[in-house]
Amino acid sequence: MKSVLTIAGSDSGGGAGIQADLKTFQELNVFGTSVITAITAQNTQHVYSIQAIDINIIADQLKAVLNDFDICAIKTGMLYSKDIIRTISSILKTTNKPLIVDPVMVSKSKATLLDIHAIEEFKQNILPMAYLITPNIPEAEVLSNMKINSKQDIQNIANRLIEKGVKNVLIKGGHLHHDEFAEDYLLNDNKIFYLRTPRVNTSDTHGTGCTLSAAITALLADGYALLDAVIEAKKFIQMAIENPIHLGHGHGPINHFAYHKITPKVQIEVQTYGH
Repeated sequence: MKSVLTIAGSDSGGGAGIQADLKTFQELNVFGTSVITAITAQNTQHVYSIQAIDINIIADQLKAVLNDFDICAIKTGMLYSKDIIRTISSILKTTNKPLIVDPVMVSKSKATLLDIHAIEEFKQNILPMAYLITPNIPEAEVLSNMKINSKQDIQNIANRLIEKGVKNVLIKGGHLHHDEFAEDYLLNDNKIFYLRTPRVNTSDTHGTGCTLSAAITALLADGYALLDAVIEAKKFIQMAIENPIHLGHGHGPINHFAYHKITPKVQIEVQTYGH
C-alpha cells in the first residue's frame, strides 16, 4: 500500500482539514499520515478559535513521518503562520516527493486560516516547491496580485504562478457564477484543460477544497498521471456533493463515502496554450 502525508489543520467538526484528508486517503486506498499545524474549534457554522501548534512539535511530527515511512506524495493545507511555513518548508526542501499545495486562506464561515503577514512567506517558500497548486478564484487572485474576470485572466494567473516556480496549476472555478456547471482550469505541460461538472445547488460543501487536493495526492501516489488524477478527483468530489449526508446546521460536510457509487462524467475541453 502506498503512503501519503497531509500537513494541515485539525477541524473539530470533521468536514475539512486533516479529518477530510484522512477520510479521502482511506477511500482511495492509500495509507494516510499527518502533521497537524493548528487546532481549530469549529463546526458547520463557525470557527470559534484557532491554536497554532508549537513549531518544534510540527517539525518533530514531520521528521518522524519522513524518517520512517516511504511517502509517495505530500499535500499541504492550512499552514497559518510565517513560522509554520518556514519550519515546514525548511524540511520539505530535503525531499523530492511531489508536493500538492492547497493554499488554504479563509474558511467557509469566513475565518482567516492564513495570517495576512504570512502570504509573502508562502509565496517565497512554498510555491517554488509545488508540483501542483490548487487555489480557488479568491486564493489565485491573492497569490498573483491579479483579478479574474475572464478565462484569459485565469490563463494569465496560471502563467504568473508558473513563473513563481509552481510546476502545474489547478484553479478551481466554483466561485465563478455559472448557473449550470462548475469549471476548473488545469495548466499542465503548456496546455490548459477545462474540466466541467454539473453544478449542484447545495450548501453542504464544507471541505471540498481539502478533499479535492487530498484525492489528487492519493491518486498521484497510486501512479496516475496528473491529468488523470485530477479527472478522477473531480469524480470523487462530484459524488461527494451529489450525495449529501445533511449534518450540522450550516455549511455541512460533503459525503466522503459516496465515491463507490456510479461516477459522473467529467467533460473536458482541451486547448493548447504556449508560453
